[in-house]
Amino acid sequence: QVQLVESGGGLVQAGGSLRLSCLTSGRTFSNRAMGWFRQAPGKEREFVGSISPDGDNTYYAESVKGRFTISRDNAKNSVYLHMNSLKPEDTAVYYCAGNVIWNRGVPAPAYWGQGTQVTVSS
Repeated sequence: QVQLVESGGGLVQAGGSLRLSCLTSGRTFSNRAMGWFRQAPGKEREFVGSISPDGDNTYYAESVKGRFTISRDNAKNSVYLHMNSLKPEDTAVYYCAGNVIWNRGVPAPAYWGQGTQVTVSS
């Protein structure tokens, strides 16, 4: 059974930092692109960023570019989202995404984690 389990969410003040982790199991994702998405209350789920299988290439939404960084450790079956300079508008449930395939410019993951809540207070 494929599982993606996020951790590291919580409550943080504006300007603070958090690191989310995603531990995968059930299949190897070392040769697959991984990503992060988020969903704020009352809004659709949106793309945050993605990372290539070897970790050399990353791509970010404009709203987080320069503040968030994605990394991965294939030996640990893990992907990370480092979030700095957090803003109240970053408040959302953050989802790890596995095997992200780009379909006509739209990221389409094959696997999802259950999500972890990030709340940024002003």
